[in-house]
Amino acid sequence: MKLFNRIKSFYNPRGHNPRHGVLDILKYLGPGMLVTVGFIDPGNWASNLAAGADFGYSLLWMVTLSTVMLIVLQHNAAHLGIATGLCLSEATAKYVKKPYSGVMLGSAMLASISTSLAEILGSAIALDMLFGVPIAVGVILTTIFVLIMLFTNSYNKIEKWIIGFVSIIGLSFIYELSLVDISWNEAITGWVVPSFPKNSIVVIMSVLGAVVMPHNLFLHSEIIQSRKWNLESDKVIQKQLKYEFFDTFFSMIIGWAINSAMILLAASTFFKSGTAVTELPQAEKLLAPLLGSNASTIFAVALLFAGISSTITSAMAAGTIFAGIYNEPFDIKDNHSRTGVLISLVIASIIIFLIKNPLKGLIISQMILSMQLPITIFLQIYLTSSEKVMGKYKNSLLNKILLYSIAGVVTVLNVVLLINLFF
Repeated sequence: MKLFNRIKSFYNPRGHNPRHGVLDILKYLGPGMLVTVGFIDPGNWASNLAAGADFGYSLLWMVTLSTVMLIVLQHNAAHLGIATGLCLSEATAKYVKKPYSGVMLGSAMLASISTSLAEILGSAIALDMLFGVPIAVGVILTTIFVLIMLFTNSYNKIEKWIIGFVSIIGLSFIYELSLVDISWNEAITGWVVPSFPKNSIVVIMSVLGAVVMPHNLFLHSEIIQSRKWNLESDKVIQKQLKYEFFDTFFSMIIGWAINSAMILLAASTFFKSGTAVTELPQAEKLLAPLLGSNASTIFAVALLFAGISSTITSAMAAGTIFAGIYNEPFDIKDNHSRTGVLISLVIASIIIFLIKNPLKGLIISQMILSMQLPITIFLQIYLTSSEKVMGKYKNSLLNKILLYSIAGVVTVLNVVLLINLFF
């Protein structure tokens, strides 16, 4: 296919058919991990810490539910990439009329900029926690580092770096949880039994809103093609769909575990001591007297890696979206892909400098994401339900019912969250 002939530098150039065996399956883990860092970003940290500090273990069920919903949506986005050889942005440019596709993809770029704003700011806050670096300097350092990572590494290397970063985040929380006394009976109940404590609805919605993010849907439909299997064979496509689901499921479960760990940590420390937490720097400072200085340092280190990882993926998503406008796949050596990356990171950094209150910047970013998210989800479902786009791999009636139900819930909750932020 022409798509794969054009991808020469960023993706592994060797096309092949998938084989059988557990060891071979493990070789295809990776694309889902890049998506995972998008929902363990600094925005998730704030939501999860608030959930645990204010309501203990009772809102863990929302992490479970949002992860299940995310698995379905991300699998559907990857399904598009596998069946068509196009990412969500390319498919939009090709199958949606120009006046509408331009608005949709333009709004997606705004969402990517908003995401990068939150991720860069989270990294800057972590640098301030660890080294006393001013926020403005931290923003510049983060932006430069991410640009160097993206412009000097192949996709395969980026994937390995991200897996390494996620491993550090996971190990950090394992260490943090080893220091606290968790009520596992309450935690197990919290994971599976829905509960709506008084005044919890805003936190519940923020946990969901921080998990399902528009840029991840664009990104997954692109990076799933990095394995470059021979998609001219229906048999190979069927096999890849199975491999992809395993990758998505495995990676999302890791994200579920890390998000859960944040709530468990907050519940067993801040909620137990009756300490309210409203900001990430405050949480880091409060951990020291409760668990010791090592705990607060590890917390900040994990936040730094989460911020850097999610900034990398949000920038990649921007490159994917912008290149798709020109009917091109993401290629970091191509001018359109590079331009998309630069637009996202540079504009996000400038906005941070213009907004004196970092919290206000995060609120603005959440507002834009809330407004754009329904557009991306319904666009994706429209494309993956179209026989013209997907052929025989279009969504079944049952899949459409499930997808539209999830889209409706996500949309309503994000709109309510938006209303609660400003009214």
